[in-house]
Formats: sequence, structure tokens, C-alpha cells
Amino acid sequence: MLIQFLIIAFSLFVVINIILSYKRKNISLKGLLLWLILWVAISVIVLLPKTTTFFAQILGVGRGTDVIVYFSIVLLFYSVFRLFLKLEKIESEITKIIREITINSKQK
Repeated sequence: MLIQFLIIAFSLFVVINIILSYKRKNISLKGLLLWLILWVAISVIVLLPKTTTFFAQILGVGRGTDVIVYFSIVLLFYSVFRLFLKLEKIESEITKIIREITINSKQK
């Protein structure tokens, strides 16, 4: 099917970019492995769509597509939570730095 070809081609493009980002030290080994596993899993699901039906039966869900949707929603919420935590940490660090700069500038 055309959609399978397009998704596989896009996955390959993303995997190449992930590897290049790792070589440029833009992502860690942990990030590399996480993203590679995700995109390889997407490729496997696209090439072997019956695998989702298998997991749906194990988990007691009606269709394989539902499993993908549920998993995606949980993953997205977790990602948003992690981003929120990182933003809070960055905001706190910026506040500390600004306080130190202000205190140092007043002392001079």
C-alpha cells in the first residue's frame, strides 16, 4: 500500500536524522535508543499490522488500532508531564541566576 511505503520512508528519514543528531552530540545515548526503538516499532507495526491485533487480544481491547491510540495518548501525556517538569526546573534555574546577577551588580 502507498501509505505503508510513505510511513516507512518517513521512518527511515527520522532514524537517519536521529543517528546524525547523536553523532553531533545533540542527543544522549538514552535519547538515541528511545527514539530508535519508537521508530522501529512504528515501522514494524506498519509492515505487520496484525501485531497490533495480537496485542489488543492480550490486553482485552477490541481492535489493534485502539491499542495504538491508547498507547499514543498515554505516551503523549507522559511526554507533556516530563516537559512540564523540565520547564519548571529551567525556570527555577533562571530565577536563581537572575537573583545572583542582581545581587552581584548591587554589591559593585
